[in-house]
Amino acid sequence: MMWYILIVGILLPQSFAHPGFFTSIGQMTDLIHTEKDLVTSLKDYIKAEEDKLEQIKKWAEKLDRLTSTATKDPEGFVGHPVNAFKLMKRLNTEWSELENLVLKDMSDGFISNLTIQRQYFPNDEDQVGAAKALLRLQDTYNLDTDTISKGNLPGVKHKSFLTVEDCFELGKVAYTEADYYHTELWMEQALRQLDDGEVSTIDKVSVLDYLSYAVYQQGDLDKALLLTKKLLELDPEHQRANGNLKYFEYIMAKEKDANKSASDDQSDQKTTLKKKGAAVDYLPERQKYEMLCRGEGIKMTPRRQKKLFCRYHDGNRNPKFILAPAKQEDEWDKPRIIRFHDIISDAEIEIVKDLAKPRLSRATVHDPETGKLTTAQYRVSKSAWLSGYENPVVSRINMRIQDLTGLDVSTAEELQVANYGVGGQYEPHFDFARKDEPDAFKELGTGNRIATWLFYMSDVSAGGATVFPEVGASVWPKKGTAVFWYNLFASGEGDYSTRHAACPVLVGNKWVSNKWLHERGQELPFFSCTLMCLICTFPVLTFQSLQLT
Repeated sequence: MMWYILIVGILLPQSFAHPGFFTSIGQMTDLIHTEKDLVTSLKDYIKAEEDKLEQIKKWAEKLDRLTSTATKDPEGFVGHPVNAFKLMKRLNTEWSELENLVLKDMSDGFISNLTIQRQYFPNDEDQVGAAKALLRLQDTYNLDTDTISKGNLPGVKHKSFLTVEDCFELGKVAYTEADYYHTELWMEQALRQLDDGEVSTIDKVSVLDYLSYAVYQQGDLDKALLLTKKLLELDPEHQRANGNLKYFEYIMAKEKDANKSASDDQSDQKTTLKKKGAAVDYLPERQKYEMLCRGEGIKMTPRRQKKLFCRYHDGNRNPKFILAPAKQEDEWDKPRIIRFHDIISDAEIEIVKDLAKPRLSRATVHDPETGKLTTAQYRVSKSAWLSGYENPVVSRINMRIQDLTGLDVSTAEELQVANYGVGGQYEPHFDFARKDEPDAFKELGTGNRIATWLFYMSDVSAGGATVFPEVGASVWPKKGTAVFWYNLFASGEGDYSTRHAACPVLVGNKWVSNKWLHERGQELPFFSCTLMCLICTFPVLTFQSLQLT
């Protein structure tokens, strides 16, 4: 038994755990400029060093010619009074100047700039967060490691490749999270690239060390044993691998002695675990969510599609929209999801983004137990809140929402602006508070969230859809549009079919802003002239010229 404990004690390669973190696209674009500035500073340093060496080289060449002549006839050379004077001057003054030039440190400017800029550099948490984002995208969009490593992603403008070191780092990040499924995938990718001849500072022994243990943790003892033997062929003295080899052989010997039927059952269980290759919380909803993110899943029947229309909407004869009505499109029937086209201008979008950028911070969610805002791993984005009184554009946007929905925005929450960078997501959730969360919005004093208005402020190259797993709806980002839906029925009960999610951004950058409208102030509008009632009574007029689908 003591031997068994010692063997287990040396099974694990060394690891370091870092908590996850997220950096928005806005901040990463700032880092691009920071790096560009550092490269410029580095080139200036190189130029200064080259100029310094050029001066030294010219001086050396001049002295070489002079001393060559002088050494042929030293007495005759110094017999000339000018030569004698200049020799004294060179040795007393000029060589000291040369010494100062050689000793002069030309790197001061570069080091100073680097020190200043370092405070804006990402840290270990940011790097791990970026790695986790890649793993998240790999799962959601069914991407294999070779596709990611070669940069063959849809919609990419700047193709990039992963080196062996990059793949090894991704495997290590998965390892620290006890995610042995992804550890295996990325260590195998690193091994393939080494086998293909890629030159790397990472050797096969290091890769096989992690890979064999990850495979063992997933129950594939035969493969773990094979990989360990392969490691020992490269490094026969590897202490951990020798210990693991003895342990694996000991376990396999025990299995051979066990009852065959029990052994088969255990083998089936291990095979199932291996094939599953996913997190413990991989629930049916998550499967639906990921399928919808990929554009798969439930499709609306032709009969239901015929009931969806495009129309012009004047906000119940609102003067602002009589001459220039808003373009509406039905995205889904139950729950009713409506898209407004060309509802926010590019100029307004830029102003909102400029206001939000300095305030962006890790997005929070309501904790149902405390009723307070907190960060959560299932919401990965940066957000900021904008008040209507601080800028006329924000105030105008708020009034536009009120005019088009018939709902009072005075009790609504501030406009929330969110930036989802690569891998940014918000897993399935409800916008409204359920019965078991009576205090979720107590501090606001405005009741539950009756409806959600969501602006899309950017196009997304790939990924980033808003999906509703309960009903199978996928709404794709389109810059300048907005979608609207009710979270509550007229009775005040929550509509559970509105459970939705923001899919991870695969390629590109996603900017959205949303307005959550609350119950207070809607008592009369909600029961008389809501958007839903307008849709039921407003004459349906289709316009082919709109080309809305």
